[in-house]
Order: sequence, then C-alpha cells, then structure tokens
Amino acid sequence: MAIHPAAIVDPGARIADSAEIGPYAIIGADVSIGARTRVMAHVVMEGPLEIGEDNLFFPFSTVGVAPQDLKYRGERSSTRIGNRNRIREFVTIHRGTEGGGMVTSIGDDNILMAYVHVAHDSRVGNHTVLANAVTFGGHVIVEDWAVIGGSTGVHQFCRVGRHAIVGGYSVITRDVLPFSNTVTARDAKVFGENSTGLKRRGFSDDTVSALHKAFRILSHSGLNTTQALERITAEIESSPEVDELVAFIRSSERGFIK
Repeated sequence: MAIHPAAIVDPGARIADSAEIGPYAIIGADVSIGARTRVMAHVVMEGPLEIGEDNLFFPFSTVGVAPQDLKYRGERSSTRIGNRNRIREFVTIHRGTEGGGMVTSIGDDNILMAYVHVAHDSRVGNHTVLANAVTFGGHVIVEDWAVIGGSTGVHQFCRVGRHAIVGGYSVITRDVLPFSNTVTARDAKVFGENSTGLKRRGFSDDTVSALHKAFRILSHSGLNTTQALERITAEIESSPEVDELVAFIRSSERGFIK
C-alpha cells in the first residue's frame, strides 16, 4: 500500500493494498477505498464513504464532507462512488441527508471537471461529463451519458435525462429531457435532439429520426403537453427511446424544459 508519510489516515479507514494516498491527504474514519484508486495531494475524505476501483482524485477535492443543507443535523448519512471516475481539482461532493434518502451517489466512468459541486442527496449515473464549475442544488438526478456544460447551475430536485447535452452557462430549473440538446441564453430551451451525441454512441438513424420528430412536435407544434404526447404516440412508431422520452415527461414533477 502506497501511503505517503505526510498523509493523515484514520485507523478506521479501509484501503486496498493497491491504492495510493498522496501527501497531505486526509482520510477519515469509515472510508473505504478500492483497488488501484489514487488519491492525490491535499484531498479530504470523510466517512461513511465507499469508493470503488480505479478512481483518480486530483488535488484539493473534498469527498463525503457534511452538506450545506441547513436542515442537516449530523445524521449518519453517506457517500458512494463507483469505479473509474476522474474527480478533478477542487470538486466538492457532499454526503446525503435524512430528507433525501441519506446517500449521495456517483456511478462509474464519469468525469467531474474542476470546481464541480455535487450537493447532498444527488445521484449521478454512469458515463457522464460534468464540465468545469457545474453546480447542483441538492437532490439532483443525472442519468447515464448526460453531458452538462461549464458553469451550469441545476436547481434542487431537477433531473437530467439520459444522453442529454446541456449547453454551458445554463440555468436549469426544470427537468432536462433525455436525448435532448438544451441550450440557454437567459431561459433554457430545447433546440431538438442530441443528434451528434446519439450517433456517436451507436443509435440508429431510425431512432434519431424518430426522436427528431418527437422533439419537433413538443417544441414547434403549438400543442400543449397533453396534446403533444397524444400526437407523438399516435404518429411515431414506438421505440424504447421514444417510449422513454414520453415516460420521462409524464413522470416529471417540476415540469420540463421545452
């Protein structure tokens, strides 16, 4: 086990033999670090915290620390991080709260660029890209393969759907539809499907075309949401992706960006 002599590691931490802890890192009690995970200089970790394998934490990131929720009263909440994530400089990941399920979680194969803030009770899926200074307000859900541009703020309880791309400097106060390309100047608006990203990830031309038609109906038909969904289900052949889009809209509690 490679633990730098300048690191401070609580005896209650559980660290895999192949993990590496850099100088001036502080690893608290009840922290579990998996195989081949590298924790670089000046990283702070507090438990309960579970970290998987092959992760890389860059200097000055803080993981599992107490949330900024004023309702937090020191309850024993936790943080879970999967495998092969890259956590860049000054990223802050806060543990969960009693009001949000007690867990903040990050899946596998994500990159969190510098100054990203993952607030309490947020859930990040797999293969996401959170660009520099993306900020979550708490209880945010980001689904697989989503890309969120730099300096974007996401309001509490909002969801970002699978394969969505959100432009930089966006202010997200409602759910972002899966497969969408969402850009904001002042108010966020959907400009259609995320065609480039979907094609890069192997979605068929038929699937992209069906999603294109669905987004046109949602954003350009002048219909209200109920009418638009009826037209989508009537005019577009059912597919897993279109069905997912429709189900996402119907389950939205905050409304969605249109």
